[in-house]
Amino acid sequence: MLDILFFGAHPDDVEICCGGTVINLVASGKDVGIIDLTQGELGTRGNVNTRQSETKAANKILRMNFRSNLKITDGNISNDKKNQLKIIQQIRKHKPEVIFAPYSNDRHPDHVNANKLIKESAFYSGLAKIKSKLNGKTQKPHRPKRIFYYMQTYTFVPSFITDITKSFDKKIKAILCYKSQFYNPKSKEPDTFISDKKFLDSIKAKAAFYGFQIGVKYGEPFFAETPLNISTQNLMSI
Repeated sequence: MLDILFFGAHPDDVEICCGGTVINLVASGKDVGIIDLTQGELGTRGNVNTRQSETKAANKILRMNFRSNLKITDGNISNDKKNQLKIIQQIRKHKPEVIFAPYSNDRHPDHVNANKLIKESAFYSGLAKIKSKLNGKTQKPHRPKRIFYYMQTYTFVPSFITDITKSFDKKIKAILCYKSQFYNPKSKEPDTFISDKKFLDSIKAKAAFYGFQIGVKYGEPFFAETPLNISTQNLMSI
Protein backbone atom coordinates (compact mmCIF):
# COMPACT_ATOMS: atom_id res chain seq x y z
CA MET A 1 0.00 0.00 0.00
CA LEU A 2 1.03 3.58 -0.67
CA ASP A 3 0.02 6.79 1.04
CA ILE A 4 0.52 8.88 -2.07
CA LEU A 5 0.80 8.04 -5.77
CA PHE A 6 2.15 10.44 -8.39
CA PHE A 7 1.27 9.98 -12.06
CA GLY A 8 3.29 11.42 -14.93
CA ALA A 9 2.63 11.23 -18.66
CA HIS A 10 6.35 10.79 -19.34
CA PRO A 11 9.46 9.93 -17.33
CA ASP A 12 10.77 13.23 -15.87
CA ASP A 13 7.34 14.95 -15.65
CA VAL A 14 7.05 14.31 -11.92
CA GLU A 15 10.62 15.43 -11.27
CA ILE A 16 10.10 18.69 -13.17
CA CYS A 17 6.74 19.60 -11.69
CA CYS A 18 6.73 18.26 -8.15
CA GLY A 19 10.06 16.59 -7.44
CA GLY A 20 10.62 18.72 -4.37
CA THR A 21 7.27 17.68 -2.90
CA VAL A 22 8.06 14.02 -3.57
CA ILE A 23 11.38 14.38 -1.73
CA ASN A 24 9.67 16.13 1.19
CA LEU A 25 6.99 13.45 1.50
CA VAL A 26 9.51 10.61 1.45
CA ALA A 27 11.61 12.40 4.07
CA SER A 28 8.52 12.77 6.28
CA GLY A 29 8.01 9.00 6.29
CA LYS A 30 5.20 8.74 3.75
CA ASP A 31 5.02 5.74 1.42
CA VAL A 32 5.24 7.35 -2.00
CA GLY A 33 5.20 5.88 -5.52
CA ILE A 34 5.40 7.12 -9.08
CA ILE A 35 3.73 5.70 -12.17
CA ASP A 36 4.79 6.95 -15.60
CA LEU A 37 2.18 6.35 -18.27
CA THR A 38 4.52 6.20 -21.27
CA GLN A 39 8.19 5.52 -21.95
CA GLY A 40 8.61 8.85 -23.74
CA GLU A 41 9.49 7.05 -26.95
CA LEU A 42 8.43 9.96 -29.16
CA GLY A 43 10.93 12.31 -27.56
CA THR A 44 13.18 14.06 -30.08
CA ARG A 45 16.27 13.35 -27.97
CA GLY A 46 17.33 10.05 -26.45
CA ASN A 47 15.43 6.76 -26.66
CA VAL A 48 13.58 4.30 -24.46
CA ASN A 49 16.79 2.72 -23.12
CA THR A 50 18.36 6.03 -22.18
CA ARG A 51 15.13 7.21 -20.56
CA GLN A 52 14.99 4.02 -18.47
CA SER A 53 18.54 4.40 -17.21
CA GLU A 54 17.95 8.09 -16.50
CA THR A 55 14.81 7.27 -14.53
CA LYS A 56 16.73 4.77 -12.39
CA ALA A 57 19.30 7.44 -11.58
CA ALA A 58 16.58 9.93 -10.66
CA ASN A 59 14.87 7.33 -8.44
CA LYS A 60 18.00 7.11 -6.28
CA ILE A 61 17.92 10.82 -5.62
CA LEU A 62 14.18 10.78 -4.93
CA ARG A 63 14.70 7.70 -2.70
CA MET A 64 11.86 6.08 -4.59
CA ASN A 65 11.13 2.47 -3.62
CA PHE A 66 8.30 2.04 -6.08
CA ARG A 67 8.11 3.34 -9.63
CA SER A 68 6.59 1.65 -12.65
CA ASN A 69 5.74 2.38 -16.26
CA LEU A 70 2.42 1.40 -17.83
CA LYS A 71 3.92 1.57 -21.35
CA ILE A 72 0.92 3.36 -22.84
CA THR A 73 1.85 4.56 -26.32
CA ASP A 74 3.53 7.94 -26.21
CA GLY A 75 1.49 10.51 -28.12
CA ASN A 76 -1.62 8.36 -27.78
CA ILE A 77 -2.76 8.54 -24.16
CA SER A 78 -6.32 7.63 -25.03
CA ASN A 79 -9.00 7.80 -22.37
CA ASP A 80 -10.37 4.37 -23.25
CA LYS A 81 -11.41 1.30 -21.27
CA LYS A 82 -8.09 -0.47 -21.86
CA ASN A 83 -6.01 2.35 -20.41
CA GLN A 84 -8.52 3.02 -17.63
CA LEU A 85 -8.23 -0.59 -16.55
CA LYS A 86 -4.42 -0.28 -16.34
CA ILE A 87 -4.74 2.63 -13.95
CA ILE A 88 -7.63 1.10 -11.99
CA GLN A 89 -5.50 -1.99 -11.39
CA GLN A 90 -2.68 0.13 -9.97
CA ILE A 91 -4.94 2.23 -7.77
CA ARG A 92 -6.64 -0.87 -6.36
CA LYS A 93 -3.28 -2.54 -5.85
CA HIS A 94 -1.57 0.34 -4.03
CA LYS A 95 -4.66 1.93 -2.43
CA PRO A 96 -3.28 5.48 -2.19
CA GLU A 97 -5.13 8.02 -0.12
CA VAL A 98 -3.94 10.83 -2.39
CA ILE A 99 -3.10 11.02 -6.09
CA PHE A 100 -1.13 13.72 -7.88
CA ALA A 101 -1.76 14.16 -11.61
CA PRO A 102 -1.15 16.67 -14.43
CA TYR A 103 -3.35 19.77 -14.53
CA SER A 104 -6.16 19.83 -17.11
CA ASN A 105 -4.70 22.54 -19.35
CA ASP A 106 -1.21 22.34 -20.80
CA ARG A 107 0.93 22.86 -23.89
CA HIS A 108 1.50 19.11 -24.38
CA PRO A 109 -1.58 17.11 -25.48
CA ASP A 110 -0.32 14.06 -23.58
CA HIS A 111 -0.51 16.00 -20.33
CA VAL A 112 -4.08 17.09 -21.02
CA ASN A 113 -5.13 13.57 -22.00
CA ALA A 114 -3.35 12.09 -18.97
CA ASN A 115 -5.37 14.40 -16.72
CA LYS A 116 -8.67 13.12 -18.12
CA LEU A 117 -7.58 9.49 -18.06
CA ILE A 118 -6.31 9.57 -14.46
CA LYS A 119 -9.25 11.57 -13.11
CA GLU A 120 -11.86 9.25 -14.61
CA SER A 121 -9.95 6.08 -13.72
CA ALA A 122 -9.63 7.20 -10.10
CA PHE A 123 -13.40 7.61 -9.91
CA TYR A 124 -14.18 4.31 -11.64
CA SER A 125 -11.72 2.52 -9.36
CA GLY A 126 -14.20 3.04 -6.55
CA LEU A 127 -17.11 1.38 -8.36
CA ALA A 128 -17.69 -2.19 -7.24
CA LYS A 129 -19.40 -3.17 -10.50
CA ILE A 130 -16.26 -2.38 -12.48
CA LYS A 131 -14.27 -5.57 -12.15
CA SER A 132 -10.51 -5.90 -12.32
CA LYS A 133 -7.94 -8.61 -11.71
CA LEU A 134 -4.22 -8.43 -11.18
CA ASN A 135 -2.00 -11.50 -11.23
CA GLY A 136 -5.14 -13.63 -11.35
CA LYS A 137 -6.65 -12.15 -8.20
CA THR A 138 -9.88 -10.18 -8.13
CA GLN A 139 -9.35 -6.68 -6.78
CA LYS A 140 -11.52 -4.74 -4.35
CA PRO A 141 -12.73 -1.22 -5.18
CA HIS A 142 -10.68 1.69 -3.91
CA ARG A 143 -11.08 5.40 -4.56
CA PRO A 144 -8.45 7.92 -3.40
CA LYS A 145 -9.74 10.62 -1.09
CA ARG A 146 -8.06 13.41 -3.03
CA ILE A 147 -6.57 14.24 -6.41
CA PHE A 148 -4.19 17.17 -6.53
CA TYR A 149 -3.01 18.58 -9.85
CA TYR A 150 0.48 19.89 -10.53
CA MET A 151 1.53 22.73 -12.82
CA GLN A 152 3.43 22.10 -16.05
CA THR A 153 3.80 24.74 -18.80
CA TYR A 154 0.59 26.71 -18.33
CA THR A 155 -0.10 28.41 -15.02
CA PHE A 156 -3.13 28.43 -12.74
CA VAL A 157 -4.09 30.05 -9.43
CA PRO A 158 -2.83 27.53 -6.85
CA SER A 159 -5.00 26.04 -4.16
CA PHE A 160 -1.85 25.51 -2.11
CA ILE A 161 1.92 25.76 -2.45
CA THR A 162 4.44 23.46 -0.80
CA ASP A 163 7.73 24.73 0.63
CA ILE A 164 10.53 22.95 -1.26
CA THR A 165 13.38 25.18 -0.12
CA LYS A 166 15.28 22.34 1.56
CA SER A 167 14.64 19.85 -1.23
CA PHE A 168 15.15 22.16 -4.23
CA ASP A 169 18.78 21.23 -4.89
CA LYS A 170 17.91 17.52 -4.90
CA LYS A 171 14.98 18.23 -7.22
CA ILE A 172 17.36 19.84 -9.72
CA LYS A 173 19.78 16.92 -9.40
CA ALA A 174 16.93 14.50 -10.13
CA ILE A 175 15.90 16.51 -13.20
CA LEU A 176 19.47 16.60 -14.48
CA CYS A 177 19.61 12.80 -14.35
CA TYR A 178 17.69 13.01 -17.63
CA LYS A 179 20.83 14.07 -19.47
CA SER A 180 19.39 13.30 -22.90
CA GLN A 181 16.50 15.71 -22.41
CA PHE A 182 17.86 18.90 -20.90
CA TYR A 183 20.44 21.55 -21.64
CA ASN A 184 23.83 20.17 -22.61
CA PRO A 185 26.07 22.45 -24.69
CA LYS A 186 28.04 19.40 -25.86
CA SER A 187 25.00 17.57 -27.21
CA LYS A 188 24.73 17.18 -30.98
CA GLU A 189 21.05 16.21 -30.85
CA PRO A 190 18.33 18.58 -32.12
CA ASP A 191 17.25 21.44 -29.89
CA THR A 192 13.87 21.09 -28.20
CA PHE A 193 11.58 23.14 -25.98
CA ILE A 194 13.05 21.58 -22.82
CA SER A 195 16.68 21.30 -23.98
CA ASP A 196 17.00 25.09 -24.10
CA LYS A 197 18.88 26.53 -21.11
CA LYS A 198 15.98 28.90 -20.57
CA PHE A 199 13.81 25.92 -19.64
CA LEU A 200 16.06 25.00 -16.70
CA ASP A 201 16.22 28.67 -15.75
CA SER A 202 12.42 28.78 -15.79
CA ILE A 203 12.18 25.90 -13.31
CA LYS A 204 14.20 27.87 -10.77
CA ALA A 205 12.33 31.10 -11.55
CA LYS A 206 8.95 29.41 -11.14
CA ALA A 207 10.00 27.82 -7.84
CA ALA A 208 11.28 31.18 -6.59
CA PHE A 209 8.07 32.95 -7.66
CA TYR A 210 5.76 30.51 -5.91
CA GLY A 211 8.05 30.32 -2.90
CA PHE A 212 7.77 34.10 -2.58
CA GLN A 213 3.98 33.76 -2.49
CA ILE A 214 4.23 31.82 0.78
CA GLY A 215 7.25 33.60 2.25
CA VAL A 216 9.90 30.97 1.51
CA LYS A 217 12.71 30.63 -1.03
CA TYR A 218 11.23 27.93 -3.28
CA GLY A 219 7.74 26.47 -3.72
CA GLU A 220 5.69 24.13 -5.89
CA PRO A 221 2.06 25.02 -6.76
CA PHE A 222 -0.90 22.64 -6.82
CA PHE A 223 -4.59 22.82 -7.66
CA ALA A 224 -7.50 21.15 -5.86
CA GLU A 225 -10.97 21.00 -7.39
CA THR A 226 -12.66 20.88 -4.00
CA PRO A 227 -12.03 22.98 -0.85
CA LEU A 228 -9.37 21.89 1.62
CA ASN A 229 -10.24 21.25 5.26
CA ILE A 230 -7.82 23.22 7.42
CA SER A 231 -8.07 22.52 11.16
CA THR A 232 -8.01 25.42 13.59
CA GLN A 233 -4.90 23.87 15.20
CA ASN A 234 -3.03 24.29 11.92
CA LEU A 235 -4.49 27.70 11.07
CA MET A 236 -1.60 29.71 12.47
CA SER A 237 0.96 27.70 10.49
CA ILE A 238 -0.58 28.50 7.11
